[in-house]
Amino acid sequence: MTDAVGPTTAAPPSGAAAEPYRWRWVALFVILAAEVMDLLDSLVTNIAAPAIRADIGGGESTIQWLGAAYTLAMAIGLITGGRLGDIFGRRRMFMIGAAGFTLGSLACGLAQEPWQLVAARVLQGLLGAVMLPQGLGIMKEIFSPKEQGAAFGMFGPVMGLSTVGGPILAGWLVDADLAGTGWRMIFLINIPLGLFAFVGGRVFLPAQEQGPTVRLDLVGALLAAVGAAMVIYPLVQGREQDWPLWAFALLAVGVAVFGLFGWYEARRKAAGADPLVEPSLFAKRGFSGGMALGLVFFTAMTGFWLTFSLYTQLGLHYSAFKSGLTGIPSSIGMVIAFVASQALQKYGRKVMHAGLVVMLAGVLGLMYTLHSQGAGVTPWQMVPALAVSGLGMGLVMAPFFGMVLASVEAHETGSASGTLTSVQQLGAALGSAILGTVFFERLKTADFAAAEQVTLWAEVGLLVVVFAAIFLLPMHGRPEHEGAGESGSEAALRTEGEHQPA
Repeated sequence: MTDAVGPTTAAPPSGAAAEPYRWRWVALFVILAAEVMDLLDSLVTNIAAPAIRADIGGGESTIQWLGAAYTLAMAIGLITGGRLGDIFGRRRMFMIGAAGFTLGSLACGLAQEPWQLVAARVLQGLLGAVMLPQGLGIMKEIFSPKEQGAAFGMFGPVMGLSTVGGPILAGWLVDADLAGTGWRMIFLINIPLGLFAFVGGRVFLPAQEQGPTVRLDLVGALLAAVGAAMVIYPLVQGREQDWPLWAFALLAVGVAVFGLFGWYEARRKAAGADPLVEPSLFAKRGFSGGMALGLVFFTAMTGFWLTFSLYTQLGLHYSAFKSGLTGIPSSIGMVIAFVASQALQKYGRKVMHAGLVVMLAGVLGLMYTLHSQGAGVTPWQMVPALAVSGLGMGLVMAPFFGMVLASVEAHETGSASGTLTSVQQLGAALGSAILGTVFFERLKTADFAAAEQVTLWAEVGLLVVVFAAIFLLPMHGRPEHEGAGESGSEAALRTEGEHQPA
């Protein structure tokens, strides 16, 4: 199906040079607006969670669901989001996604009950997964190979600024209480951005000619969604109910559903249909190891930020704004690592091992600082440890996709990259579920300082697993996306936007 309105992009006659799309640079800013909305919404609830719970109530699990609902829905939606654009037109799906994400943000801002807010976060995640893949797909069509480097190069500074500024903005909005909105403004601020993305998409994004017929693997998508939900739900809710038998049973069933998913995908491929994930990928040590590595690493990273934000506000009694400012050194360290990653690319997986060592040093340094300074610890005293941990995070994230994709064949790259990005989002959901549960479980019998120390020890354990898993990767990664024009650091800065093409 083609979009019925707006400019189109079509293949030029054989031997003719393609005319550059007239509005391509304006289209880039429309796409960037969508990316910024997603990145901000993946960060802001860590800072605003205590204020949200104080206002609308809910149990401790509500805090975990604010992040997990969004990232879990994003993980599920990204599995098919890119292919929807291939079938129905990328611009049309971008506009539907932008409109739905904006309405989801409005619903978040108006929520009066915890379940309403969590449901709205699910809507945001699902529609974000429809919106984001389309913009990146359009960029690769409207920019020439020469221009793609400059176009994708815009992601680095914009996403870096969002990473640094997102938590600060969230903290300021919560404390400023603009027009009495309090925490609600962190979602309502998406409305002008969403309207710009929707109207800009209608006016400036091109409509594509119909592409090849693609068949959606709806059964595979349903199995993946059910399996993920069955794993995440008992991890979050089981603690509040003293770990009943059903929680463990549901976990076991969730693992079994993932096994069924793998069997179904293999059968679908053998029958000549389009599988959701290429089964051949799992026979490759580098890819399977990369999936395990990514799942554990993003679990550790997301859980770290959730519990640290909770500790600074609930344990150290920082304001939301002060808590957001406290994380600046880590964000700056990550951005520095992203920028430096190109120069370090020749060292292959040694960079990731070095990054893990640096990150471990930062986490252990933070543990020592919190223990030695006690309840009087200041943000300035945490600067060295947070900056080091952020630098380590960036050194692991920047080469991640290139290292894992180096082990797959060219025809498997689309399925592999989409699967890795879904795993990254699933890891983020697990981070909220697992480390959030460790934190709140310890609070039953101890104070906030002890809960944070135990959680950081769990973080150390996860990072040791990641260090071992890196040995499963190839020695060197794939060259800078082989003509895609996008650097590994830029891919890492906006991994939420990666998708699975047909």
